Amino acid sequence: MGRSSTPGEGTRPRVRHAGQLGWDDGLYEDGKDQAPIPDGSGDEAGGGRSAGGGGGDRAAGPGGRRGRPRRAGRTKKRRILRWIAFSLAFVILGTGAAGYLWYEHLNGKIRKGARSAGNSAAKKTAPNAAGQTPLNILMIGSDSRNSAENLKLGGSKESVGGTPLADVQMLLHVSADRKNASVVSIPRDTRVDIPACKNPDTGETYAATNGIINETLRGGPGCTLDTWEKLTGVYIDHWMMVDFAGVVDMADAVGGAWVCVKQNVNDVPKPGVPGGSHLRLTAGKHKIKGEDALKWLRTRHAFASDIGRSQAQHMYLNSVLRELKSQDAFTDSGRLVNLAETAVGSLQVSDEIGTVKKLFDLGMQLKNVPLDKMNMLTMPRIQDPEDPDAHVLPKPGAAEKLWALIRDDESLDPKDRAKAKKKTPAGPKAAAPASLGVTVVNGTSGDGQAPTQGRAAEVQNLLKAKGFTEAGTSPDPASARTTEVAYPKSSGAQGRSDALSLAKALSMPTSAVKESPDGSGLTLTVGSDWRTGSTFPKAAADDSDPLEDTESVNGAKSDECMDVYWPYRQM
Repeated sequence: MGRSSTPGEGTRPRVRHAGQLGWDDGLYEDGKDQAPIPDGSGDEAGGGRSAGGGGGDRAAGPGGRRGRPRRAGRTKKRRILRWIAFSLAFVILGTGAAGYLWYEHLNGKIRKGARSAGNSAAKKTAPNAAGQTPLNILMIGSDSRNSAENLKLGGSKESVGGTPLADVQMLLHVSADRKNASVVSIPRDTRVDIPACKNPDTGETYAATNGIINETLRGGPGCTLDTWEKLTGVYIDHWMMVDFAGVVDMADAVGGAWVCVKQNVNDVPKPGVPGGSHLRLTAGKHKIKGEDALKWLRTRHAFASDIGRSQAQHMYLNSVLRELKSQDAFTDSGRLVNLAETAVGSLQVSDEIGTVKKLFDLGMQLKNVPLDKMNMLTMPRIQDPEDPDAHVLPKPGAAEKLWALIRDDESLDPKDRAKAKKKTPAGPKAAAPASLGVTVVNGTSGDGQAPTQGRAAEVQNLLKAKGFTEAGTSPDPASARTTEVAYPKSSGAQGRSDALSLAKALSMPTSAVKESPDGSGLTLTVGSDWRTGSTFPKAAADDSDPLEDTESVNGAKSDECMDVYWPYRQM
């Protein structure tokens, strides 16, 4: 007899034959040598079994006949079902463990770093009425040759060990409602103010300077992000960086993308013009991947300039998105696994998106953006007076308007903006100026310079002179590139009307009025665009639409082709 392991319970019956649990040898031998199952008609120790103890017959029934096993077919089915259940449980547990190991394997491959180099000063856009916020990602292409793979794909041995340059820089903006998106490139030879940065890998520090934007990578990707925020005033959530080898791997994983040239192209060195991508294509459409994709993305001379190269890169990215959507890659688990494997080995990312799940969730943000609402363009620019043949500057007026649209999460498509303006209701009549409490905040340090001392008090006096006698100042400074009037969301349409009346009194545009998720009243934040003077500065004379002022590519257009600069048309 077996003894219970629990004190006080005395003895316990023997464990039933394994056959009763549904996982005995009978499953494999069709039950020929099964032990009989007790049915309660006899004592387990002695009754109910044949003399041999191993036969399949029951005790004789009435008339001396041996009875057939009760419910034999049903019992066998139960055993099989139990075995299947056990097997499935084992497979599921095994698959789950393998999936976990795979997930951790991918997480371990992700290279990541700090979002900022320590000089991030932009303010994150407030949530919309539905609580959604826009998404801004800085995409960086490094020209690093500090690996055998990268050296093989371009550059000379002398470049090994050098500080990489950020030759490709694009800002991806996805609207808060995920209904439109845009990609804006800044030419690599743009002269900008670069904040002080410390390289996270070497520990080397760099003082603030005015230089070329592709040099910012010396302080790491976070330094490039800080420079963009300083230039644009746009809060950037994350950065992603890829090198030559990563581009090749990602192009192969996607399966290639369609590109087009109007003429034959052969981008090889020319007299007085060294270098070249060695892109070689006949006129027409081609599906490229691997090294050919890298050559396309690097081609500069054959497309006339860095601006032409940016346009070719935009065409390629739009084609990739069309390919992914046509392949249902956003919903096909097999494709996603393959892309995930490649992505984690090809990309470096900021810490906040440094897991497979977060990268997956990030990719899903683009899934529902219509292709015709995806616009890609290059920053409006002018020649740099200090070096007109090599460098450019952001174009006054047009560039700032572009950054303002992104900061305000407005579509770059003028048709969308016109529709949104028509939908805005007129609202109730504004309250009398003397009844409105207004808090004036000094935010003149938004451009990275020292704030204008006493600026809040100066603007407070302007408001009082215009009838806003309850205007006061805040002792706490802020940082804003542009002057804004904010009203609390809780005040609704009345708050907006009051804010518009304040903006009108100062000759400010209606676009300066913003809804704030919190706050107790109207707040006027004086930005770095209004450091001095009693009159709000007018916009620059050049106030053309950003999409009309530079090269732009729409995601839905698949028939566009690159024009080839004539010296590179020979095959």
